[in-house]
Amino acid sequence: MSNSSLLAPGSTLEKRYRILRELGRGGFGRTYLAEDINRYNEHCVLKEFSPVVHSPKAAELFDREASMLYHLQHPQIPRFRELLRTDLGGNQSLFLVQDYIKGQTYEEILISRQQQGKNFTEAEVTQLLFQLLPILEYIHSKNLIHRDISPDNIIQHDADKLPFLIDFGSVKQIAANAVVQFNGQSDTAIGKQGYSPAEQMRLGKVSAASDLYALAVTALVLLSGKKPQKLYDINNKTWDWRSHVSVSSNLATVLDRMLAEQPGDRYQSAKAVREALKDPKLSHIGSIISQMVTMNFVGRPFKNTTQSATSNHTPVHQNPQIVNHNSTFKLIPWKTLGSLSVILVPGILAFSVVKSGFTFPKLPDLPKFSSRQQPPDTSLEQAEIIRQEKIGKRRKNLNINQDIFYQKVDELYYNKYPQFQGRTLTEKPEDAEIRRKWYEVAEDLLDKLEKGGEL
Repeated sequence: MSNSSLLAPGSTLEKRYRILRELGRGGFGRTYLAEDINRYNEHCVLKEFSPVVHSPKAAELFDREASMLYHLQHPQIPRFRELLRTDLGGNQSLFLVQDYIKGQTYEEILISRQQQGKNFTEAEVTQLLFQLLPILEYIHSKNLIHRDISPDNIIQHDADKLPFLIDFGSVKQIAANAVVQFNGQSDTAIGKQGYSPAEQMRLGKVSAASDLYALAVTALVLLSGKKPQKLYDINNKTWDWRSHVSVSSNLATVLDRMLAEQPGDRYQSAKAVREALKDPKLSHIGSIISQMVTMNFVGRPFKNTTQSATSNHTPVHQNPQIVNHNSTFKLIPWKTLGSLSVILVPGILAFSVVKSGFTFPKLPDLPKFSSRQQPPDTSLEQAEIIRQEKIGKRRKNLNINQDIFYQKVDELYYNKYPQFQGRTLTEKPEDAEIRRKWYEVAEDLLDKLEKGGEL
C-alpha cells in the first residue's frame, strides 16, 4: 500500500500542513491541496515522492524539480516553499511544497469549450503567447529548458486569468552553447509525444527552440481542438494544420517557423517570437513603447523640467500636468503645459521646453501627446491622485525600491493585457479604464507582498 493512502482529508503533516483533498496522481506519487497552518491557512500544494517504480532517475527528477523551483522566481511560476522530509506510517517520506495556483489547466478549459462546440480564438491564443513568452525568456535566460510544454502544464489562474507554467520535473540545465553529452550519447529523452520535437524525443537534444516548438503545438491544439497527431503528417514529416485552422497570415508564418523540422530553422529565442508576432509597421515604436506604456499612467520616474539633469527622479501621473513634489501632488499651470512637447523614451519622459530653450534629449519619429487647451474637470484626477498616493504609501511601508516595484507592476500588467503593448498613449478621459486596470495590478501585487509574498 502506498504511503499516500494515509493522507486522508483532515490529516496533518508536521503539525503544519492540513490535507484538504487529493489533486491528482503522477509518476512521482500523489499531489494534495493543503492548508499551511503557519500562514493563516493559506492554500499550498504538496507533491509526494512515491514513484510506482523506485529508481535513481526518478529521485533525480524529483530533486531537480525542487531545485529548479527554488531558484526560479517569476510571478507566473509556482513558488517553491520547502522540501519536506517526514515520517509517514513508519516510513521516511518526501514532499515538495509549493504555491497553489487556483484555476484550470488549458487542457481542461479546451475540453469544456468543446462541449459547447467551441475552441480558442486567434485573439485568445495570440494573447496567451504574449503572456507565456516572457516566462520562457526568463527560464531560458537561466540556461534552463522546460521540455514539457503542453496545455495540461499551463494553468489559467482564476483570480487574474494569467497563465502559469507548471511541472518543472523535466527541466534540463544546458550549457550556454551546446547540449552536454556523455560518452558520445545524449541525455535521456524526456518530453510529451506530439508536442516535443523529434530531436528531443529521439536524441534528448534540447534548446530554447524545442520549447518554442512545443509552445506552437500547444497553440495549434487550442485553436483546432485536435490532438497533435491529427495535425501532423508523419509520412512527409510536415504539419498539416492549415486545413483545420484559419488564422492571420502573420500568426501563420510565426507558427510555421516555430514548427520547423530542423532546430536551426526555428526562432532561437522567445523574444524573437514575441517581436515577430507584432505588426511590422509598429516594430520600431513598439519596441520602445512596450516596456514603458504604463509610465504614462501612474507613478513612473522622470526628470522634472524645473530640475537639473542630475536631479533625482520623481513620479509622474498619467496626465503630464500632475507631478509629485515630496510626495504631495501638485498641478502644473495649463499655460505652462502649452510650452511642453512630450515624448516617451525608455526610463524617462523627455520634455522639450520650447520657450526657455532648455531641452532634454529627444528621439525622432516617436508619438507625441497632445495637450488639452482647457482645464479639465479635476474630480477624476483627484480620485486617481488619492489612489496613487495610497499605492505609493503602501510601497514605502514595505520598503520597496520605486523603480523595482513599478518594473514588476509593468511586467504583470503586460502579461495580463498584452493588447496594450505598442499603443499610442493619450491623456484623454477614455483611457481612464486602462489606468484603472494598471492600478488594480499594482494593488493586487501590494496585497500579495503585504501577506509575505516576494517580488
